[in-house]
Amino acid sequence: MATVLMCRRLPRLSRVAAFTTAAERGSGKSKKEKRDKPGEAKTGTESGVTIQLLKPQDYRVLYNPAAYAKGRAGSQQHVDRESSQALGDAFTSPGTTQTLPTASSQALAPVRNAKPKPKSSRLLDQTILATLCKEEAEKEKGEMHDSKEDPRMFQKGRPEYRSLSCDSTEPAQTLPAEEGDSILQSVAGGEASPGILRDYFLKLSRLPAERRAALPSDPRFGALCHRAVTAIRLFSTPDLIQLLKACVPLAVPASHPLLNACEAEFCRRAWDMGLEQLLLVADCWRCLDRSVPSYLGILFSYANLHWKELTLPQFVQLLYIIGEGRRSPADLAQKVESTILKHLDAFTLEELGTICLGLFKSLSGISAHVMRRIADRVSLQMEDMSTYALVNVLKMLRYTRMDHLPLMRELGKVIPARISATNIQGIMHITLTYSSLHFFDEDVLAAVAASLPSKVSYCRSKDAAKFLWSFGCLDYEPPNEEEFYSSLIKQLHAKLHEFRRFPEHLLTALLGLAFVKRFPEELIDFALREEFVEKTRGSKYELNKDLFTLGKSVEIECPTYQGSQLPPQLCQEFTEMVSSFAEREIYVRPEIVEATSLLESMLGGPEYVKNHMILPHTRSSDLEVRLATDGHPIPFNFKDPVAAKMKDMGVSLTDDLMSQLIQGRAHSQSPTEVGNEGRIHRHDRGDAAGPLLVDGATPQAEPKAGCWQPGEVRLALQVSNRNHFCYGSKRLLGLHCLKRRQLRLLGYEVLEIPFWEWFPLLKRTRSEKLSYLHYKVFCPALLSRA
Repeated sequence: MATVLMCRRLPRLSRVAAFTTAAERGSGKSKKEKRDKPGEAKTGTESGVTIQLLKPQDYRVLYNPAAYAKGRAGSQQHVDRESSQALGDAFTSPGTTQTLPTASSQALAPVRNAKPKPKSSRLLDQTILATLCKEEAEKEKGEMHDSKEDPRMFQKGRPEYRSLSCDSTEPAQTLPAEEGDSILQSVAGGEASPGILRDYFLKLSRLPAERRAALPSDPRFGALCHRAVTAIRLFSTPDLIQLLKACVPLAVPASHPLLNACEAEFCRRAWDMGLEQLLLVADCWRCLDRSVPSYLGILFSYANLHWKELTLPQFVQLLYIIGEGRRSPADLAQKVESTILKHLDAFTLEELGTICLGLFKSLSGISAHVMRRIADRVSLQMEDMSTYALVNVLKMLRYTRMDHLPLMRELGKVIPARISATNIQGIMHITLTYSSLHFFDEDVLAAVAASLPSKVSYCRSKDAAKFLWSFGCLDYEPPNEEEFYSSLIKQLHAKLHEFRRFPEHLLTALLGLAFVKRFPEELIDFALREEFVEKTRGSKYELNKDLFTLGKSVEIECPTYQGSQLPPQLCQEFTEMVSSFAEREIYVRPEIVEATSLLESMLGGPEYVKNHMILPHTRSSDLEVRLATDGHPIPFNFKDPVAAKMKDMGVSLTDDLMSQLIQGRAHSQSPTEVGNEGRIHRHDRGDAAGPLLVDGATPQAEPKAGCWQPGEVRLALQVSNRNHFCYGSKRLLGLHCLKRRQLRLLGYEVLEIPFWEWFPLLKRTRSEKLSYLHYKVFCPALLSRA
C-alpha cells in the first residue's frame, strides 16, 4: 500500500504593536481535549444569524459586520436616531461551507523593527487544492450538524406526539432479508390492491439498514413504486399516510416520482383530512428532507381556520413545522403570540426551545412582552433545560434584542460548565448572543476559548468568522489567546476557497481580528485583491463599509504591509457615502450639537472646533480642537459645511428628550415600533448611507501622522453614548477601541466625554457645562504631556 504524506505549514501569529507600551499576554494551553463527533442529523443552512441588538431602553448595537446585515430581526426594525452614531450596523445571516489549502498564515510583524514582506503569491497549488477540497467534502458530510442532542427531543415529552410525528428510529423487529426478496419477486406477479402495496412498503421498511440502503437502485423496487404511483388515487387516506411513513426508513430520495405523486395527492385531499393527519404528513416530508411549499401553505390555511381546535402538542408541532419550512404565515402571528401566553406555564422546557427555534428559523416576529415572559420562565428553570433548547431560546433572545438581565446572569452561572460538552454550532450561538447583545461575561468567554482549539476543525467558515467577530466586538483576549487565535486563523486558511463564494465571512473574521490588533497578512492580501473586492460588490450584503474599515485600518496600523490595497477612488467613494450619512444622522445628535455649540462659545467661534469624522472608516464623529503648546486655541475650520448647517439648527432639550438621553428610551413604545427600530442602520446600510453629499460638503481625507505644525496639539473629543460600550459597563467595544488606537497612532490626543458624565450635565446650567468642557480641553496634564 502506498503511503501519502501531506505537509501543511502552520500559521505563525504575530501582532501589530500599536504602541511601544503594548504588552503581550501569556498564552495558556487549553486542557479541553474532548472533540465533538460528527452527528448523523442534517440541518438546513441557516441564512444568517442576525446579530440582534440588545435594547435596554436606548441601548443599541451600533456596529456589526455586513455579513449579518439583512438577517432575521433586522427586517422588522426602523431607523432610530440613537442608531446613527455608528453608520454601519449589520450582523446576522450567512451561508455554508468549503475549503482551500492551508497557506502560510504569516500575520504582519510588529510595526517596529519589521522588514518588508514580499507580496503573497496569487497562485495556489491546484493539486493540493483538489485533494483538500475532496477531503473536506467527505469530512463535512458528518460535520454539517455536529449535534449531540436530538432536535426532535420535545416529541418524547408527551404521548400525543406519537400520532403527530414520524418515528424514524430503527424498527423493533427487523424483517429477514429473504422475505424482502420474496416481496420484490412477487411484484412481477399479477395486480395488487392498494392495501397489499401498502403492506409491501411497510414490510420492506423493516429490513436491515444495509439491505434498505440497496433498495432504491433495485429495479424490482422501482417497479413496486411505479405500481403505487399508478394506483395512488385508489389508496385510502390512512393507507396513503402509512405508505409515506414507510418511505422514511426506506430513505426514498426526495425527488423520487413516488413522492411527487404522494405530494400531489395529499394536496388534493388536504381539506378533507384532519389536523392531526396534516401535521403527521408534514412531519414525514420533513424526515424525507423534501421541500413542499404548496402543501405547507394548505396546512397553514387549514390551521388558521381551525385555530381554536389546536391542542397544546398540535400547536408546538405546528411551530416546529413552520420553522423547518422556513416560512412564516403573517396571518398567524397574533394567534401564535396569544397561544404562547395561554399555555406558557404548561409547556415543557424542551417545547419552549422548539417554539423559539421555529420562530427564529421562520423569521417570525414576536413582541418584547411575549419574549420577556418566555425569558422569565427560562431564567428560573435554566438548570433543568437541555443545552440545545437553551441555545434555541438564546437565538430568539437576540432576534428580539431583549435585555433580560436575570436570564443573562443565570446563563453565566450555568453555561460555562456545559461548554466542553456542547457542539461547535451551539457554542457559536452562545458566543454570538453575548457579542450581539454587547453583554460581557469573562467566565463564559474564557470557557469558550479554552474549549475551541480542540474543536476548531468542526468550524464552518461562518462559525470561525463569528467567533472572531464576537471576541473582537467585546475586545476580549482570553488567557490562551495565542492558541485560540492561531487555531481559528489556521481554520480560515483551511476554508479559504469558501470565501470566494461567501466573501462576507472573511470580512467578518478579519474585522474581528483587527479590533484586537491582529492582521494576518496573506488573508488581508486575499481580501483586498481586485477580484475579491469585485465579489463583495456583487454580494447580496452591503460589504463596502466593512472593506473600507479593513483597508484603512491596515493602512494606519501596518506601515510595512505590501500586499493588495483598496484603490483610492474606491476609498473616496466610500468616504463620500459615509460622510453623507453622518451629516444627516450623526452630527445632528443633540448631545453632539450641544457640545459643539458650547466649545465654539468657549474657544471663540466655529473656526476653532470641527464636528466631523477624523477617521471616516470608524463611522463615528469627533470634535476636533487644535491648541498651541501654550494652551491657546488655533483657528483652522474655515470651510466647514457641517458647521454652517448647524449654526441655524436648534435642538430643544425638552424634559422628555433628556429623560431618554439619561435614562434610556421610554417604555411606551409599541412592539411594532420596537421591532422596526434599526431597519436602515442595521440591515439596509447601503440605502441609509446614500452616495450623495450634503450641498457643499467635501469629504476630508484621513490625516497622516506628523502632517501639522510643530508645537500644535490636536485633540479628538469623543462624545460617546451607551452604544459604544458593553452593556451596563464602561468597557469600550472593539470598534471604538480600534478608533481610539488609530487616532493616537496618527498623533491625536483622545479626550473622552463619556455619556455617564455628559448626559446628566445636559440638564444643568450653561456655566456648569462650560466649566466641564474647559477642564477637559485645557487639562494641565494634557498640555504638559504634549
